[in-house]
Amino acid sequence: MNLPTIIQGGMGVAISNWRLAKAVSQLGQLGVVSGTGVSRVLASRLADGDLVGHVRRALEQFPIPEPIQHILNRYYVPGGKASDEPYKSPPAYTIQPPKLLDQLTAIANFVEVFLAKEGHSGPVGINLLEKVQMPNLASLYGALLAGVDVVLMGAGIPTQIAGILDKLAHHRPVSYRLDVLGAGPDDDQRIHFDPESIFPGIARLVGQLKRPKFLPIISSVVLAQALLKRSEGQIDGFVIEGPTAGGHNAPPRGALKLNEKGEPVYGEKDAVDLEKMKQLGLPFWLAGGYGNPDQVQNALEAGAAGVQVGTAFALCEESGLAAVLKTRLVRQALDEETQVFTSPTASPTGFPFKIALVPGTLSDKEACDARPRFCDLGFLRSLFKKEDGSLGYRCPAEPVDDYVKKGGKEADTVGRACLCNNLVATAGFPQRRKDGYVEQPLVTSGDDLASIVQFLKIAELSFAPRRWGSIMRRCMEGCWGWRKREWRS
Repeated sequence: MNLPTIIQGGMGVAISNWRLAKAVSQLGQLGVVSGTGVSRVLASRLADGDLVGHVRRALEQFPIPEPIQHILNRYYVPGGKASDEPYKSPPAYTIQPPKLLDQLTAIANFVEVFLAKEGHSGPVGINLLEKVQMPNLASLYGALLAGVDVVLMGAGIPTQIAGILDKLAHHRPVSYRLDVLGAGPDDDQRIHFDPESIFPGIARLVGQLKRPKFLPIISSVVLAQALLKRSEGQIDGFVIEGPTAGGHNAPPRGALKLNEKGEPVYGEKDAVDLEKMKQLGLPFWLAGGYGNPDQVQNALEAGAAGVQVGTAFALCEESGLAAVLKTRLVRQALDEETQVFTSPTASPTGFPFKIALVPGTLSDKEACDARPRFCDLGFLRSLFKKEDGSLGYRCPAEPVDDYVKKGGKEADTVGRACLCNNLVATAGFPQRRKDGYVEQPLVTSGDDLASIVQFLKIAELSFAPRRWGSIMRRCMEGCWGWRKREWRS
């Protein structure tokens, strides 16, 4: 496949959906779907009636029909559920997930990649998080079954993924070493996935799968070098993500310092030496503030293969960001009122997390404080070792008393947001609780949110939300000077 100049960022949950990835891929660049939380997204799309039928069309293409019927029986609501009815959520992952959950997770990722690749020959990638470990094996396998071309992974040190891809391409059983709080040096806790046990007969039906390229998302040369040394399989390149990018950021190197706004301070130690990156001999892409033609050219001149762009794509018509939020964000940009805050506490992972300050979302402190604490999706739960040696699950965004009873420190719960539920709501699938509370969105964005007005100016069109996608396509085709090069084997 050709080296892309533009990698569309893999924004979760369901912001980088199949429609967005497909639109980018059809233009010759790397469209990327998000695999984070996609089991909940699939269940929600079916609950909303799958009115156009895209999901069910993709489900029909899955090679084994039995689990498909179970999924439809459990989650599909013809015509869509009533607006005051809650979504039926899949269970949270554990170290020994039920077979049906692994099936749902794999099939959800299959659907997302299948729809993104349908009807064209352009490349499609999938983005997953090292911090969301337990669903990753099933997610990767489902993506491979759909022919995914590239796997990208950040929010951690993904040394295991390349080797896992090698095995899954041959339908071999795999395991994933899990991070466990309080574990000793000799502890080795793993989650297992056997394709033939989850989908009996699958290898015979589909044959050997294509092994996708693997691009870890990194923040330093040291991390790139460590991955090359410790990876259990081949790495094909890197995405270098700076602290101005949206979503999760790598913590600053050294002691944490906050600025007057309460944001982490990044310094010279956090800058990546691109000359040293070039010496590694693999292609790399730059991310964080590269969503304009000048920055693309600067990246190419610095030796990068191209750039990864998220924020601009999040505002596209095709993205999964709820339409009302797109309108507010673009309006803020036009009125020069955008604000992005890098929160050191919002994410349960402990990583800094970018929050766009948007009225009517949980960026409002009062709205955030008014949210009852729930932890039912559990994607960001951590495994911990109990005093008796057994394993437990906790999240600093769950009810404080529950977290403390599980051995957590109360101080770690301060300022935490339930990103699982918040980001699902941002994509238009808010959960309704028994007490009537409706989960509210929380928008993440890169620091360059204000620069999205450039696309309106370039296209010489007045703002119209429904036309934003066509504006983006015109700008991408006319201004970002894409080049095609062969990927190194």
